[in-house]
Amino acid sequence: MTAPEQTGLLHWIEGGGVTSAQGFQAAGVHAGFRANPNRLDLALVVADEPCAAAGVFTQNVFCAAPVRYCRHILETEAEGESYGCTRAVVVNSGNANAATGQKGLDAAFEAARMTAQVVGCPSGEVLVASTGVIGVQLPLEPYQKGLPRVFAQLSREGGADAANAIMTTDTYSKEAACSFSGDGLGYEGCTFTVGAMAKGSGMIMPNMATMIAVVTTDAPVKPRDLRGALKRAADVSFNKVTVDSDTSTNDTCIALASGSASLAGAPAFEPGTGAFAAFEDALTQVCIRLAKEMAKNGEGATKLVNVIVTGARTPEDADAVARTVANSPLVKTAIAGHDANWGRIAAAAGRSGATFQQEDVDISILGIPVCRNGLALAFDEEEALRRFENPEVDIAIDLGAGEACTTLWTCDLTHEYISINGEYRT
Repeated sequence: MTAPEQTGLLHWIEGGGVTSAQGFQAAGVHAGFRANPNRLDLALVVADEPCAAAGVFTQNVFCAAPVRYCRHILETEAEGESYGCTRAVVVNSGNANAATGQKGLDAAFEAARMTAQVVGCPSGEVLVASTGVIGVQLPLEPYQKGLPRVFAQLSREGGADAANAIMTTDTYSKEAACSFSGDGLGYEGCTFTVGAMAKGSGMIMPNMATMIAVVTTDAPVKPRDLRGALKRAADVSFNKVTVDSDTSTNDTCIALASGSASLAGAPAFEPGTGAFAAFEDALTQVCIRLAKEMAKNGEGATKLVNVIVTGARTPEDADAVARTVANSPLVKTAIAGHDANWGRIAAAAGRSGATFQQEDVDISILGIPVCRNGLALAFDEEEALRRFENPEVDIAIDLGAGEACTTLWTCDLTHEYISINGEYRT
C-alpha cells in the first residue's frame, strides 16, 4: 500500500481496505456458487485472535437465513443490539440464502461450522453473510471445495480479492481505509486504522446498514461500544443512501476490532474520550465513503446525486424530504436526461410529509438557483446542460422552516437499470 493521504486528522490510505488494520487477513476465491469460473464468489476475513464484533442488520421482515444466524450468534440481552466475540467472517455471492426456511437456516449454521473447522475456532466465533438470488437453497458443496483454498490464500494483501468476491451486480469493488494517530489521545506512538469492504449497487435503501459490509479496526474497542459506534456511523452513511428504494433481505454490516495497534496492557477506548471520538470519526468517514460509492455505482447509474436538505423543522422532516426526492423516479430520470426539472423536486418534497410552506422553499440544481420562494427563477438552460456533464449532481433544497439538515446520496435512473433487473435471473 502507498503512503497515506492526509485529510484533516485522518490519513486516507490509497488502496486500503478490509486488511489495512493490523490483526486481519482476507482472501477471495471462486468456489462454485456462480457458474462463471472467472467470478470470485467466496470471501473470508479472519482475525489473528478472537476479537470484538458488532453488527447491524436489515429490518426487512423477510430477512435471510445468514441474518438470522448472525443475530443468534451476536444476540444480547439488550433488544436490537448485536455484539460479541468473533474470529472469522465468511461471505458468499451468487445465492442470498433468503426465503429458504429451516433448510436455509441449517445451511447457514453448517457454513459457519465448516468455516470454523478450517480456521480452527469454535463455530460460534464465525459470522456468515450471503448475497445473490432470493428463494434458492444454498448449496454446501462450494464451501467444501472453496474453504480450504480460501483459507490457504489468506494474507494481508488478500483484501482486494475478498472485496471482489462479494460483488453481485457491482461493476467495481468498494474498499476504503484511513488511520489516525494516538498521540495526544493517551496512546502515544500508536497509529490506529479503520478499513472496510462493501458491496451494493441495487436493491439498496438500507434501513440499518448496507447490503454487505465488513469493517475492521486495530483500535481497542469493547464489543458494546463498537456496536454503538457502528450504529451511529450507519445512520449517517449507509442509511443515507438509496439506489432504488428497495431494502434488501440480506443487509449486513459487521465490524471487528482487534486492538492490535495498541501497546500491550493498554486500556480499551472509552466513550467520551478523545481517543474514542477519533475512532468514531474514522469509522464514520470510512462508511460515508463506501456509501457514496454504492450510490455512484448504482445499477445502470451515470451520476452520483447529492440531495442536500437544509432549513427543515426537524431532522425527521429533513430526512423525509431528502429520501422522497432521492427515490422519485421522475427526479432520477430527469437527472439521467440532463433536465433541470425542478418542478419534480418540488413535487417530491411536497408529498414527503414534512412540514413547511411552499413560499419559503428555495431549490438549486448543480449550484444554479432554479426556484426561490416557491416560484420559478429564470436560469441559463445551456449552462445547466454544461454542468450536467459532471459526474456528480447536487440538488439543494432549503425548506425555510427550521435549522435541521441532512444529505442523502442516490443516483440517476437509466434504461440500463431496467435491463439489469429485468434479466437478473436469466
